[in-house]
Amino acid sequence: MTELDPLHDTLAALIRLGLAALIGAIIGLNRELHHKPAGLRTHALVSLSAALAIYLSLDFAESSRAANDASLTRVVQGVLTGIGFLGAGVIFREDQGKTIKGLTTAASIWVTACLGMACGAARWSAVAVGLVITLAVLVFGGPIEKDLRRRLFGQEEKTSGDLSELD
Repeated sequence: MTELDPLHDTLAALIRLGLAALIGAIIGLNRELHHKPAGLRTHALVSLSAALAIYLSLDFAESSRAANDASLTRVVQGVLTGIGFLGAGVIFREDQGKTIKGLTTAASIWVTACLGMACGAARWSAVAVGLVITLAVLVFGGPIEKDLRRRLFGQEEKTSGDLSELD
C-alpha cells in the first residue's frame, strides 16, 4: 500500500472536486439565466457528485491495488444511469403534447456529469475542451437556430406543432 499524504490528498480532492463544481455552476448559470428548471445549484451538484464517484473509485482502486477497469466502468455506467433519471425530470410536454421543453437542459445535465467525471479522473484536456464546446453550444446555439430558421423557412418563432422544439 502507498503511504497516505493527507495534504496531497486534500489538495487533489480540492482541485478535482472544486473544479467540477465550478464547471457545473458555470453551465448551470447559463440555464439559470434562461429561466430553465435546472440551474446553477443543480448543475454544480451533478458535476460534483459525478467527480466524487470517479475520484473515489480511482482512489479505492489505487489504495487496494485492485485497479480493475471493469469496476471503474461500472461506476461510470451507474453515474450515467442516475443522470438519465435526473435529466428526464426536466423534460415536459406542453400544448397537449405538441411541444417538448427541457431537452437542452437535460442534455446540459448529462454533459455536466461527464465533465464532472473527467474532473474526478483529472483529465484536464478533456475538461477544458468539453467545457468550451458546451458553453459555445449553449451560448451561440439558440441564436444560430433562430437565424437558420428565419433564413431557411422564413419563420421568426417556432410553431406550436414543432415536436422538435428544444428549450
